Amino acid sequence: MKARLVAVGERPPAWVAQGFAEYQKRLSHWLPLELVEIEPGLRGKGRDALRAMQEEGARVLDALPKNAHVIVLDGRGKQFASEQFAQRLEYWRGQGRDLAFLIGGPEGHADEVMQRADESWSLGLPTLPHMLVRLLVAEQLYRAAAMLANHPYHRA
Repeated sequence: MKARLVAVGERPPAWVAQGFAEYQKRLSHWLPLELVEIEPGLRGKGRDALRAMQEEGARVLDALPKNAHVIVLDGRGKQFASEQFAQRLEYWRGQGRDLAFLIGGPEGHADEVMQRADESWSLGLPTLPHMLVRLLVAEQLYRAAAMLANHPYHRA
């Protein structure tokens, strides 16, 4: 099983890229994680934000692996404690499908993306910068995989 993080936005700050790369490396033998950056839709004066979101959505859907189990990151999604998330990862492993985690643009996900999703995951109530969400997803995947491997990373 592999995982793909499909994220709207390009060129994260160096500290995000470095942190993501660190967890990506740590995950490599448990759950290979690939990052696919999606070009944001055009926004600004005289531009339609809904159209930008729909354009992003089409690019996100094109980036999905075939037959992947799709999890959108969304504030209205289900929240998991770390132990619960590890159990969820175990369940996904049992399905034998690749995973795709989706991070939308400033307005969120297009309706077509939400309809394609198999489930929705929330990292909590606060609104988080989307670049930071990349790092948090990678860390939570590593934490869950480490828990399943009885690695001492999680000490709660």
